Amino acid sequence: MSTHSCLDGSRRPDPDHTPSGSSPGADPSPGPAPVRPGDDGGRGYWPMVVAVASASIMLPFSVTGAAMALPSMAAHLGSSVGAAQWMLNAFNITFAALPLAAGSIADRLGRRRVLLTGIALVGGLSLLIALAPSMAVVDVARVIQGCGAAAILASGAAVLAHSTSGRRRQLAFGVLGTSFGTGLAIGPLVAGALVEASGWRSVFLLVAAMSVPAWLCATRAPESRNPDQPALDLAGLVTFTAGLACLSFAFVQAGIAGWSAPSTLLMLAAAAALVALFIVVEIRLADRAMLDVRLFRRPEFVAVVCQPFTVTLGFVVLLVYLPAYLQGVAGRTVLASGLLLLPMTAPVLLLPLAAGHLAARTSVRTVLTGASALIVAGALLLATLHSNGSWLELALPLLPFGAGVGLAFGVMDNAAVSTVPVENAGTAAGIFNTMRITGESVAVSGAAALLTTLTATRLSGSGLPSDSATRIAGQVIQGQVADVHRTALAAGFTSAFHTLGLVLAALSTLGAVLTYLALAPHRALTRH
Repeated sequence: MSTHSCLDGSRRPDPDHTPSGSSPGADPSPGPAPVRPGDDGGRGYWPMVVAVASASIMLPFSVTGAAMALPSMAAHLGSSVGAAQWMLNAFNITFAALPLAAGSIADRLGRRRVLLTGIALVGGLSLLIALAPSMAVVDVARVIQGCGAAAILASGAAVLAHSTSGRRRQLAFGVLGTSFGTGLAIGPLVAGALVEASGWRSVFLLVAAMSVPAWLCATRAPESRNPDQPALDLAGLVTFTAGLACLSFAFVQAGIAGWSAPSTLLMLAAAAALVALFIVVEIRLADRAMLDVRLFRRPEFVAVVCQPFTVTLGFVVLLVYLPAYLQGVAGRTVLASGLLLLPMTAPVLLLPLAAGHLAARTSVRTVLTGASALIVAGALLLATLHSNGSWLELALPLLPFGAGVGLAFGVMDNAAVSTVPVENAGTAAGIFNTMRITGESVAVSGAAALLTTLTATRLSGSGLPSDSATRIAGQVIQGQVADVHRTALAAGFTSAFHTLGLVLAALSTLGAVLTYLALAPHRALTRH
């Protein structure tokens, strides 16, 4: 999951400290400038950095690890297709909907306090999932775990931003970015090895164990808060979360009952109405809104904010559903599936830093457009995917995909805040990360519905009744394949991935064109 972020949970500077980089004499009040707690000679610096980094690495692992464990978990717990799909969707909805609200709460109640709460929720609920007797318990736990993940994302970077400055801040955020990349890169491999060696429960036990040192280190981080933070935008939070939940419900229902089923259409209509209501609420609240929609008047900001939908959408989809394809249809072991994903995940760890240097020598426009072009190439090359393919054949589409995402990760955050006035940078970062995680959430649930529908259509053509075809197709995208249907499922699921590749290529092409046009130099000159 692409959670590489520099999110500052708050949107306004704290009144209790001097902002980094302010000039001497800028504060008219007498007395020396306040000392940042994290810059006290290093006594609390590294425990704080380790706490935030180790807590943050749990976030992508909670997505990639869960995806690797899902086939074994679903088979062991005997869950229905819909219940198993909610193991992924439940976490994604709350994780996507709550970062801005969690940032506001952290500003009011204390950033360290919210970070500690988030670590405890992610770790504690992982332990509950590892001991869960049914998928229903897992689904409920994943909802609450997503809340904890949002709290970590919103408060972790805010703790670092408030307590460090200068080179120490650069180092801290460098470690933070590396932790996200590491979680994405090694998550499938580590989870695959754990599932194969000790079963699916061991994946969640590892996250629970990781939370203990993270929590202990976080207790040594300095506390900070902003007592003047505006009240929480409860109306915006409720409408946004409900709209996202309805959309996910619609996608799950489409995979079970079909796109034309009344229940699917009703959920789609409810999602559209709630999103429209959310926009109205945010416009009326203006500067008190959770999401400042006024920034969307800037075409260059819109182009960058749409990057998560055109850049990371395909990455997350492949990260979640390609392991199920490799384990179910291709008959690979869980560990082998993790190894086969390395051509896509390794560049995400290695290329972000290189992307920053490349952007400095060329432009952010060039890097983002080139990244989208690489993703287009990888998406088109998904047409070569087949169940008996070798490692090299699978690497052919995955390597350009991973390279494009890795390059984009290196510049997207900076591009988001650079396309707006400096006073809106915090808000822009919050919006960007909310859109990114929302895009990933929609991608995971939407791709499941699309792959199920396409596979079921192919199965129906081979003579299976429609209801049976839909049920079996829903099982195969979760890695469960009955031997009697293996040949037909291999053809149907492979064909569905080929079509998905064309959809991703079209979206990335659109993203490349929009980025190239919106980030044209004349716009930057006009803005300044």
